[in-house]
Amino acid sequence: MPATEAATPPVVAAAIRLASVARAARGEAEAGGRTPAWLAEQVAAAGLYQLYLPAALGGPQVSPLVGFRAIEELSRGDGSVGWCAMIASIMASHAGKLPTAAGQELAGTPADFRAAGSGRPGGPTAGRAWAVPGGWRVSGQWNFASGVDNARWVYCTCIVMDGDTPRMGPAGKPLLRMVWVPRAAATILDTWSVMGMRGTGSKDFTVTDQFVPEHHSIAADTQPVQPGPLYTPRSLITLQWTLTVANSLGIARGAIDSLVAIAGSEASTLNTQLLRDRPMVQARVGEADAIVNAARAYVLQTVGALWDELCSGAGPSDTTLAQARLAIVHAMHESVRAVDKVFHAAGSNAINTNLPLEMAFRDIHVAVQHGAALPGYFESAGKVLMGLRPTDPGW
Repeated sequence: MPATEAATPPVVAAAIRLASVARAARGEAEAGGRTPAWLAEQVAAAGLYQLYLPAALGGPQVSPLVGFRAIEELSRGDGSVGWCAMIASIMASHAGKLPTAAGQELAGTPADFRAAGSGRPGGPTAGRAWAVPGGWRVSGQWNFASGVDNARWVYCTCIVMDGDTPRMGPAGKPLLRMVWVPRAAATILDTWSVMGMRGTGSKDFTVTDQFVPEHHSIAADTQPVQPGPLYTPRSLITLQWTLTVANSLGIARGAIDSLVAIAGSEASTLNTQLLRDRPMVQARVGEADAIVNAARAYVLQTVGALWDELCSGAGPSDTTLAQARLAIVHAMHESVRAVDKVFHAAGSNAINTNLPLEMAFRDIHVAVQHGAALPGYFESAGKVLMGLRPTDPGW
């Protein structure tokens, strides 16, 4: 076995293999509005839905850079399939806040912890939880539940209620509780009608008067109980979003792949010269490649530095955390810029739905709407670099 192959973690090797499968199935995923069930089973078997599940619960508990590489490779094949693996793996990290026995119960043996859900209670039909003997009674509607069709559990953020009135915390805001409900107890609503990431199936779901045992719930401010640097409270959201930026960079790399793949055979109506022989196309491919490689290197360097600090027990320092957060938001926006370059370089070829480039263009413009890419994080990082303290969460 070549040294480079031996050095590839098994979960990354599995993602590389499944990327080509996902690419071939992208039409089925988009038409069905979900990762096809047969493909989801393969993704689950490879451990890609539970990259951040604690080892104590039977999960792989991979390092953030291994997780990054796995999600990046899978997203290179299909952004939607990679997105669902990214979201589910982030959901799996929340299982680290549960007592070990409860987490093991949810994960099963062998572990197959597939979760979808929402970190927010919602609007007028927000999730609500009433204390009852032995646990909670839960009702509500939640949105943006990526991968819910293939999930085993739904993760529900609920407002704690006293009768018809929210229970207020010391800060004067409603108390929140996170609960895990079996997917079979939820009703999925076909609400996912969007321009991109159609294959994620990020639909709404409802739960009505469902009993949730106490040990399948946590208060919103519960800190992880599982050991290891991956679950360090202050850096947890940054390490979660390391998987999010991997999805964006993977989509961008897949878009470049797509243009290169057609450049040797496609021309246009008014110009019979092949795309690969045109200086403008050559330049755009070079620019896009540089953009992706530079943004990726910044993420790997800063997240690697953060991980080293966490593993040493010394961190995270303000500056190291700020650089990692800055690299993530920067790379997500740079991924959009790279995709735009190759999309426009392809001319009318780019709009053909038979080619992956068209889907990558739509997907990346949806991916950058994720909270990890909020432009305000540039400001937050700038505050840290100037010796100030940001007020937004996760710092």
